[in-house]
Amino acid sequence: QVQLVESGGGLVQAGGSLSLSCATSRTIFSINAMGWYRQAPGKQRELVASITSGGTTYYADSVKGRLTISRDNAKNLFSLRMNSLKPEDTAVYYCAAQDGTSWYWGQGTQVTVSS
Repeated sequence: QVQLVESGGGLVQAGGSLSLSCATSRTIFSINAMGWYRQAPGKQRELVASITSGGTTYYADSVKGRLTISRDNAKNLFSLRMNSLKPEDTAVYYCAAQDGTSWYWGQGTQVTVSS
């Protein structure tokens, strides 16, 4: 199993920046993939960024160039840096980790971008 604890999030004005972090209970070298999802009110949860154990990254088209996923091997955590935030980025953000065929989720953190 992998336990995930998120931190960060909050309220920011459009154009501002926020960072989210996700601490893992296991060394991230043993985790196949890590990602950040978000869910806005009335919408389905969507993947916004991911990174594999080999370092390959993926970004949703809507966030390319604005969000950056990274990992800190020494601290066993991965992060999401969000720049140039837009009101449409408002959502609950969840970190997730894939271990074999199982997915594990953080508790979620609210990000609100005001116009």
